[in-house]
Amino acid sequence: MLSFIARRVLAAVGTLFLSSVLVFLAVQALPGDVATQVLGRDATPDAVAALREKLKLDQPAWERYADWMGGALHGDFGLSLVSGKAVGGEVGLYLGNSALIALVTVLFAVTGSLLLGILAGLYRDRWPDHLISTVSLVGMSVPEFVVATVLVLCFSIALPLFPAVVLYGPEASVGQLLPAVWLPALALAVVMAAYIIRMARTSVIDVMASEYVTTARLKGLSTWRVVTRHALPSALLPTLHVIALNVAWLAGGVAVVENVFNYPGIGKLMLSSVQNRDLPVIQAIALISAVVYVVCNLAADLGAMALNPKLRTLGRTR
Repeated sequence: MLSFIARRVLAAVGTLFLSSVLVFLAVQALPGDVATQVLGRDATPDAVAALREKLKLDQPAWERYADWMGGALHGDFGLSLVSGKAVGGEVGLYLGNSALIALVTVLFAVTGSLLLGILAGLYRDRWPDHLISTVSLVGMSVPEFVVATVLVLCFSIALPLFPAVVLYGPEASVGQLLPAVWLPALALAVVMAAYIIRMARTSVIDVMASEYVTTARLKGLSTWRVVTRHALPSALLPTLHVIALNVAWLAGGVAVVENVFNYPGIGKLMLSSVQNRDLPVIQAIALISAVVYVVCNLAADLGAMALNPKLRTLGRTR
């Protein structure tokens, strides 16, 4: 078991290293000169050269990467080219607002989709299965910004229950943002839950047709006990990775939805940073997104190990 965990952790560290290199190279490959973009077209050559020296753009790429990663490992991502503030504090402020949406989305999407997927699998080819499968197929086909727009039309204009846009800045408190969280979270949950429902349904159908479930039924166990004690642990194994991928997808999907609702989250900060060529902020957000993706997959692997005894005993049999 310790060997399994060590291999997964080493793979996660390697993935993060490669991700950091790709993030740095991709940002550096953006067209145009950063110093000219910041100072404007009317800037003098001396001012542009001074800013390039200040941003260390005159140094080799490997030195700039080493300097950036050395600071990032200590939580120092440099200073924003637009606001002049520390990137770590600014990104953390917006990230906390996005975490509020992500938390509500995960609670509703994961819990609801697992229940609906299990129900669809248990009632295969009957009306609950047809209804749930149709709704999940629609959710997979419609982009999140379309879902967000429809929700605004329904629950902000036709029925003014929730605010259509957020009028507060990134310093807003949880109490101020809470009324505006529900529609973005619902828009993300609809798209996210659709994939989890399909995988949970398929897993439940496969497990319920297995030999050990048939044996449990022949022993006279109730359907509830067969499902909860024998079927669900095995059915959750392939679903864990789909959940992990969808939770990691929130880092990108939330950017589009936040822009629709003018929500002061990490997605809105990323879009404004790209428009303003604020490279330190872009690099920090991209690296944080990679960390979220790797951590979610690592958590899924550890969860699979906890649910599957074969993974825990694999090292002993060798």
